[in-house]
Amino acid sequence: MVWIFFVIAGGISLLLTSALRRYALSKSLIDIPNARSSHTIPTPRGGGVAIVLSFLLLLPVLSIFSLLPWASTWGLLGAGAGIAVLGFLDDHGHIAARWRLLGHFIAAAWALFWLGGIPPLTLFGAVVDMGWVGGVLSLFYLVWMLNLYNFMDGIDGLASVEALCVCLSASLIYALMGFGALAWAPLLLSFTVAGFLYWNFPPAKIFMGDAGSGFLGVTLGILSLQAAWTSPSLVWVWLILMGVFVVDATFTLIRRLVRGDKVYEAHRSHAYQYASRRFGRHLPVTLTVGLVNVVWLLPLALCVGLFGLDGFLGVIIAYIPLAILAWKFQAGAVEKSQAG
Repeated sequence: MVWIFFVIAGGISLLLTSALRRYALSKSLIDIPNARSSHTIPTPRGGGVAIVLSFLLLLPVLSIFSLLPWASTWGLLGAGAGIAVLGFLDDHGHIAARWRLLGHFIAAAWALFWLGGIPPLTLFGAVVDMGWVGGVLSLFYLVWMLNLYNFMDGIDGLASVEALCVCLSASLIYALMGFGALAWAPLLLSFTVAGFLYWNFPPAKIFMGDAGSGFLGVTLGILSLQAAWTSPSLVWVWLILMGVFVVDATFTLIRRLVRGDKVYEAHRSHAYQYASRRFGRHLPVTLTVGLVNVVWLLPLALCVGLFGLDGFLGVIIAYIPLAILAWKFQAGAVEKSQAG
């Protein structure tokens, strides 16, 4: 019966995305290609709201049937809804960056309140309790997660495929580690994302928009911290699984900061954006990211979760080739059109 629930969740997301596409077309909520775009065809935006609504409406069902603690549900509901509303308003009319950032921190603080902060972590075999410093770091972690997901939602299907791979991989690891109860929320999210991906797969018929990408980022961040309360090693598992997005976004941000760029301005200098222009299509890049998740990051995350590999060391091993790829594909480099 539980699988019927997940199939229903995916079906709701699929139908909602179709309805949102018609709404976007009727209201002229269209992304028009410009010098900063990675697409060439005007495309409706805001379809990520389907993920938000289907996930948040069905999430309490998990708690009603004791499949998810109510505290986690309240944390996910409040933070996810807040970020989605903020992104939806920004999709419809620009909101100043400082007010968006304030909203991000409020949502992150709400989630951490319900999660109970950040648990002690394992570092080279030692358990480290960071106290209030850990609380501050986890606050910035959640804000960075939701923003980096927004940055990485720039080509067809990429953000959806990443969320799908991360959630399904985490659920598999939970089951193998004997923490199957943790898998329900990521599984629900994966099915709602799959319903949207039908419309978002290259070539996309609708874009996710800030409402969807920010929601996915903060939700994945919350799920990673929730898991750490069950087993400290699981936060490293999540960081490994999200490696493609973390490395590309962070590498690009640091390089632009060092150069003195206005990092809040739109750009096309992420590695995945350079790659999509080099290949001339979005599909090869999106599929490659999915492949990297399955053949590189998932096995390393399994080594941390099941076979005793130190989590921090696992993250370093996972990230080194990703950083090399980011450098190879010029993440954060000045675009030739700008340089000229």
